[in-house]
Amino acid sequence: MEKVERERVEEQAERVLAELPEWIWDGRELPVPVEDIADSHFDLLIRDVEPEEMATAPGCPPLSDDQSLSGLFLPEQQAIWVNAEESREWPPRRRFTIGHELGHCVLHGDGQRSLFCRHGSIEPPEAEAKGVATGGRPPLDPIEDEANHFAAALLMPAELVRYHYRATGGDFDRLCAIFKSSRAAMGRRLHQAV
Repeated sequence: MEKVERERVEEQAERVLAELPEWIWDGRELPVPVEDIADSHFDLLIRDVEPEEMATAPGCPPLSDDQSLSGLFLPEQQAIWVNAEESREWPPRRRFTIGHELGHCVLHGDGQRSLFCRHGSIEPPEAEAKGVATGGRPPLDPIEDEANHFAAALLMPAELVRYHYRATGGDFDRLCAIFKSSRAAMGRRLHQAV
């Protein structure tokens, strides 16, 4: 994603956070309450859905046996569906998926009927976060890249990342705990914000 686009997405996430009433988020307390933001500020229903049911969403593209959906944004239903199995296994991933789908709502809501995010389009593996070649994996679609950046900026606001980075002496595991973030997402965000 180009620098101008990154800045635009970052500004959109900052605008969402700035517009929140204090009863949803006070601008300081962590982790950022992404589910409350989606529910109370955007009036979106968050549904944890088993993987086999995810494929039954209206307009879902065909999936091969080795593919799964991490989440999807259904604007006509005012809903975000989150893969319940992934959520149980990796709770920080659930937060990122909700933020990612909220990114689609904010950034791409106009003109989209539904957006379906496969497992690999949300939080690529650690190796990708470090810029390591990933065996020919294609780059993310620009829309998915934007939604990932939005989720990171929403869940890990740059100013708070910098503050806590200094306060913890750069303690990576502590930062992940404070922001309830995966290591991969925090690693990428530190490169963006610090």
